Amino acid sequence: TTRSRNKISESENTMNLENTVKKASQTLKKHKIHSHELDAQIILSDIMGIKREFLITNNEKNISEKILKKYDIAIKRRIKREPIAYIIGKREFWSQNFKVNYSTLIPRPESELMVYKLISYFKNKKIHILDIGTGSGCILLSLLKELYLSRGIGIDISSAAVKTAQLNSKKLNLFNRSKFKVVGIDNFNFGKYDLIVSNPPYIALKDMKNLSKDILNYEPLTALKGGLDGLDLIKKVIYKSKHLLKANGLLGIEVGTNQYFKVLNILKKNGFRELHKEYDCNRNVRCIISTKT
Repeated sequence: TTRSRNKISESENTMNLENTVKKASQTLKKHKIHSHELDAQIILSDIMGIKREFLITNNEKNISEKILKKYDIAIKRRIKREPIAYIIGKREFWSQNFKVNYSTLIPRPESELMVYKLISYFKNKKIHILDIGTGSGCILLSLLKELYLSRGIGIDISSAAVKTAQLNSKKLNLFNRSKFKVVGIDNFNFGKYDLIVSNPPYIALKDMKNLSKDILNYEPLTALKGGLDGLDLIKKVIYKSKHLLKANGLLGIEVGTNQYFKVLNILKKNGFRELHKEYDCNRNVRCIISTKT
């Protein structure tokens, strides 16, 4: 019995997959990270280059010292509330892994709602797309992945974001159908488009302090700040789209919670008519698709 007791304590001390994930999960839980177990699994499977399922089905497998060191560093980053996407350097969007970093916003599920709807409008058509404030390029590249006859341009004021979008376009074999330029919306006057998409900064100044630490301390604030009322960049996108859209072209724009009626008003003043709105899971309008009247 003494020998079997020693065996048990030995196996508990061995850093196999199960014990390693359990220990990391408990550490994250202690630091009030709600998704502690999932986060612990995602980080380790990424470092090891394996699927999450492998962790569960091979939980007795031992881990090398080198992997444990990397894992420890990554878990410490998560304790400081750094988003998982930045720790592993990617985020899944539209069933593809997009490279992300501190220069790009982390793609959100709300943006997928817009992509889904726009694809249904343009299925099998050959269109020209402009993405204003492209970031990682996830919206434009997801559209191009489905609309295989189409081409597009993504613009952003951040050269680091544009570099990231270009890397994503190569990874998805869309480099020949997409271009990315470092330019601000005010200085862009090139071409005519069937579709303009944008997820502009829309957080009002007074609401910035209410953002979670994960966002406030890590995501690029220029991609979030929408001025005093959160509508500064939205107004610019709508005004610019009026001149860059072809007749009957569509504008798909993401908006913040409780901004729907204000944005609708701006659209109407600029000669746009709403075709469709998308709600998030809390029944807030998060995306408006409109056309030039």
